[in-house]
Amino acid sequence: MIDIDHNQLNQIELRDLLVTSDKVAHVQVGNNLEHALLVLTKTGYTSIPVLNPRFQLQGFVSMTLILDSILGLKRIEFERLETMKVEEVMNQNVPRVSMKKSVLKVINAMINHPFLCVENEDGIFEGILTRRNLLKSLRRQSIILPKESFQ
Repeated sequence: MIDIDHNQLNQIELRDLLVTSDKVAHVQVGNNLEHALLVLTKTGYTSIPVLNPRFQLQGFVSMTLILDSILGLKRIEFERLETMKVEEVMNQNVPRVSMKKSVLKVINAMINHPFLCVENEDGIFEGILTRRNLLKSLRRQSIILPKESFQ
C-alpha cells in the first residue's frame, strides 16, 4: 500500500496543474455538430467543453453524443450535422471544480473522469485539470513511486 503524506498533497497548487482555457479545445453552444465533430477529430480528443459567449461552462460534447444524434433507423444521417446545434446533444452533467478545492477532493473526483473542468467564483471557465498532470505532479514530488519503478 502507498502511504501518502497529506501535508505534501496540500502543498500542490491546482493552478500549477491547470491546462489554461486558452489552450483547451472547446466549442460554443451555437456551433453546429459539424464544427464540433471537426474540432474533436482534429484534436484527437473524445470530448471537449461547451462554453457560452460569456465563457461559462455549459456542458461537454463527445464523439459518442454526436454519432448517437445522427443515427437514423436505416443509416447515419450525416446531413443533420449541419443543422443540429451543440446544445441539442451536449451533456450538461460536467465534472467541475473550483480553484478553491483541495487536491484530495480533486483526486476523488478524478477517479471517474480523465479531466475536470475548472471554474472561477463567477462561473467563468478557467481550464481543465487532467489526470495525467495530477499524476505527473504526484510523481515529481515523490508522493507516488518514481518513473523508474514502473519500467
